[in-house]
Amino acid sequence: MENEHNEKPISVGQWMLNMFLTYIPLVNIIMLIIWAVSTTEPQSKVNWARARLIWMAIGIVFIFLFYAAIFAFLISMGGDFNNF
Repeated sequence: MENEHNEKPISVGQWMLNMFLTYIPLVNIIMLIIWAVSTTEPQSKVNWARARLIWMAIGIVFIFLFYAAIFAFLISMGGDFNNF
């Protein structure tokens, strides 16, 4: 299974293109998923894509918890949301 991956080093230009693609909303998630499950990409790129996806998931969980805590705080302070 290890020999199935292309083990050529990734050039600086390729890394720059990879990073550029991950800065574009929605394209980043699609490309990271493609790279994470690819069998033709170098193992280092596959691992990098998996790590980025894990960090994105952790960030989404923290954002959800942050906004839930703020909403709970506002509710506990007797916030009246009928005026919105």
